[in-house]
Amino acid sequence: MYKYSVLMSVYFKDDADNLRLAIDSMLNQTVKPEQYVVVEDGKLTSELNTVIDEYKNQYPELFTIVKIAQNKGLANALNEGIKVCRNELVARMDADDISLPERCEKELECFELYPDLDICGCQIDEFYDDVRNIRTSRVVPTNFNDIKKFMRKRQPFNHPTVIYKKEKVIEYGGYSLLKRKEDFDLFSKMITNNCRAINLEEHLYLYRANDSNYKRRKNFENYKSALNVYVRHIKRGGCTIIDFIIICIAETIFFIMPLSFMRKISDKFLREKVKK
Repeated sequence: MYKYSVLMSVYFKDDADNLRLAIDSMLNQTVKPEQYVVVEDGKLTSELNTVIDEYKNQYPELFTIVKIAQNKGLANALNEGIKVCRNELVARMDADDISLPERCEKELECFELYPDLDICGCQIDEFYDDVRNIRTSRVVPTNFNDIKKFMRKRQPFNHPTVIYKKEKVIEYGGYSLLKRKEDFDLFSKMITNNCRAINLEEHLYLYRANDSNYKRRKNFENYKSALNVYVRHIKRGGCTIIDFIIICIAETIFFIMPLSFMRKISDKFLREKVKK
């Protein structure tokens, strides 16, 4: 089985207890990471520093800590972190979510089965506050042709679930320094250049959903950043002019509608309800 590095960014608004759960979920993978890169994106709280120091002291050979003096956003943090990843395969992980134990093993198996594969992700279940309170799932296409088609209008990957090849990410310029949708922009660059990608059908990642995910879309700078990403996408040939117009209309509607209504629309049309 291939070796891999975990890549995680942490900033001051992250919760220390959630960070511990996130790290433990990766340490408890059925195939263990060979390296765990944690990027400290700006000054952290004392609670977060305590958690990171504990793991670094317990696993000095495993953990690589990258310190950035000033918070400059996720894209910059991931770019800095991927530079020090010592393995070709890099597993993304967010600081407040949970990976199920077999996530990385199943994704790594795909890279062994398909040597030309560049990106592999999976489906996610979204929970609110309590991990037992799973309400929705974000389901993305599984094969390459469907991924390309889906990407004409929407993000075809659940970003924190992916394992990707470091060489390919760097080849296409890494993450652009954007306010929003830096992940879509990276995958747009890769997919429009025919990097091979799949998503597993299995739901192997628990995503912590909250209102901040929606509030980011209400910020005007973030709204402009999203539109800029779609302009880049159409210039690369990733979508048609009709697709572009539909995307811009949808982003504008989400930008102006009330937060509570946005959440209902998203859950109804962009997510799948979990049957209890």
